[in-house]
Formats: sequence, structure tokens, C-alpha cells
Amino acid sequence: MSRPRVDYDRLAPHYDERYAAGAPSGISITLQRLVSSLAAERVVEVGCGTGHWLSALRASVPRLYGLDPSSGMLEKARARGEGLPLVRGRGEQLPFQSQSFDLVVCVNALHHFEQPDRFVAESHRALGARGALCVIGMDPAADRDRWYLYDYFPGTRETDLRRYPSAATIAGWMRAAGFAHSESGIAQRIVDTRVGRSVLDDPILQKHGTSQLALLSQEAYDAGIARINAALTDNRETIFPVDISLAMTIGYMRQ
Repeated sequence: MSRPRVDYDRLAPHYDERYAAGAPSGISITLQRLVSSLAAERVVEVGCGTGHWLSALRASVPRLYGLDPSSGMLEKARARGEGLPLVRGRGEQLPFQSQSFDLVVCVNALHHFEQPDRFVAESHRALGARGALCVIGMDPAADRDRWYLYDYFPGTRETDLRRYPSAATIAGWMRAAGFAHSESGIAQRIVDTRVGRSVLDDPILQKHGTSQLALLSQEAYDAGIARINAALTDNRETIFPVDISLAMTIGYMRQ
């Protein structure tokens, strides 16, 4: 079954608005610690988008690359002016030679891949003997998240359960690909609960603010906004919860 597609060329112009109030620092810290522990000098981010996380690693990685299938997202990444090698391509067929990298990272992107298990296998091929693959993203199957989008836009959680592989599933793909061992944890917990009309200022709530809403029809999106406005009419202090944990699964090439 093919995965629902999001047009990231269309999302690209406004994608970084989600970071207007500050980016999740835990992800940057996780990636930087991993770079340090591996003494990684050759790193590629697969699904790099607008280059936000590449910028976080720029100062600590001598040879840093980005790969993404969206020309619009790569255009935004190039506009940062950091001069990094950016390649258009897909994670399932990495356009790099074997043993090219010390670290492959994938942040909030794996759920878009048609064959995520193939990407894991490709990462194993592209890594050197002491390298690692780090995958960070939501894990709805863990059932620990509270997010008002799921409450007001019916079907979004069910779609996410189909799209996002669990940490256990990713670890299984890593074992099958030949990684020596893996570990899982939480890279970032995002708590940004909105109260009352402040929810309407949330960049995520825009139609193309996040993939959960971008995948909806305009009718379904408008119906969700109507539900939010009705809740605000009933109670100006309605609470709109945001408590999301981003899971991290790391596969290591050696014990």
C-alpha cells in the first residue's frame, strides 16, 4: 500500500514558520552528542528539507551533506547560503558510494518514505564500519502523545498510526539490515499547550502547517477549524493540548 503523499514543494515557502517560536533543542543536542561520540566527520541528513537541522550541525561536522526529494525544500535550504552539498534524491536509493558516511540521520521524515525498510538497508550500505543511523520522529503507536489536532481533525491519528513506524519496527529493520545493535529513547518532548484563542496563532494549525493537515481535503480541514471555533465559543479558556514525544532509534554498525 502506497503512503499518502504530501506536496513539499507547496509547503516549502512556509515550512520554517513552525520554528518561529524556537526549534526543539533536544533534537540538536541529540545529534551533536552522537556526532561527538562517533567522532563523525562525514554526515548526511536524509530528508533534510529546508536544512534546519543541517544548520545545527554545520559547525561540528567537516563534511556535511543533505538529501531530499523536494526541489522546493532544497531551494530553501540553498537560500541559507551555507554552501553545503545538497542532493535531490530518495532515501530508498541513496546516490552515494558504500561506506561514504560515519553517520546517517533522518529527522521527522521516515514516515514519508515509500519503503522505509529499504532506506534502513541503504543506510547500512552507505555507512563505514564504525558508523550509525539515527532516526527521529513521532511514534503514535506508543500512545503517549496528546495533541489537539487529533481531537479536532478526525482521522488524523489513524492516518499517523499507518504512516509512522514504531521504534520497535525501526529497530527490527535495523537488525534485518545487518546493524550490530540498536537503542531507542526519546530525543525531544514537545509541550506547547495552547489556551483559548492563542491556538489560532499556532503555525501548525494552518492548512499546510504540518503534514497531518496538508493531507486533509479542504472540506475536512474547514470542518476541523469550525470545531475549534465552536469550542472557543463555548469556553474562551478551552485547553488545546500539545504534548508530543519524538522517539529516537539508533542503529550501530558495530557492538
